[in-house]
Amino acid sequence: MVEILLIEDNPDDARLAMRALKKINIVDGIHHCGDGAEAIDFIYKNKAYHDLKLILLDHKMPKVDGLELLKRIKRDELMRHIPVVVLTSSSEGDHILESARLGANAYLVKSVELPDFEEQLAKVVLYWMNMNNSQNPSAVSEK
Repeated sequence: MVEILLIEDNPDDARLAMRALKKINIVDGIHHCGDGAEAIDFIYKNKAYHDLKLILLDHKMPKVDGLELLKRIKRDELMRHIPVVVLTSSSEGDHILESARLGANAYLVKSVELPDFEEQLAKVVLYWMNMNNSQNPSAVSEK
């Protein structure tokens, strides 16, 4: 069961994020995809939309761009309930506005300092995993 999907094309950033996620130790399953196309394959082949509680999405990626993937997620009945946090180094106002327009639940500009980045990520994940009560609507109706 995968609860968090990290979609990040930079191997160093992905390694740091995975390390930070494992450090907070509140997640049963974390999966990393290196680009948007890989994420789409993973989600649909594994029916991951049933268990995903959070998607951490890089903004700029090859193959399928982060914004294109965000648009696809938020238009899909099976996935639109999953919170998506755009996790990127870009603080450009246009990117933030476009992410919000497409349905991003949050936009986090990654700190360049490792301890700060780990703290940022921990706070975001703790909020979406513990504080936020949104659920998969189909799971609620099945109960």
